Amino acid sequence: MLEACIFATIFCGFFGIILKKNLVMKIISMDVMSTGVIAYYVLIASQDGLFTPIVGNVKNGAYADPVPQAVILTAIVIGFSIQALMLVGVMKLARDNPTLESNEIEKNNTP
Repeated sequence: MLEACIFATIFCGFFGIILKKNLVMKIISMDVMSTGVIAYYVLIASQDGLFTPIVGNVKNGAYADPVPQAVILTAIVIGFSIQALMLVGVMKLARDNPTLESNEIEKNNTP
């Protein structure tokens, strides 16, 4: 059930990127899709019965791999920086155009 909700989040973000015409809504949709992908990765990486390698007192037990956690933290930071960069680009674009609709911007910039 949780996996289905995560896939629904990914698809909502994907269809938002395709169907929305407002640039800010496209950025928000991309963030929603990115959050769904990160949640799916966490769901796959988390397993029951694994012990933390630092705190666990279990000898010869199955230890949790710390690499997925590092990858997810890196993905969150990169996603935040990309989102900030795109919002700055939209702000600069909004100075020249009265609207943020992609169809109107394309009409104004075609020769």
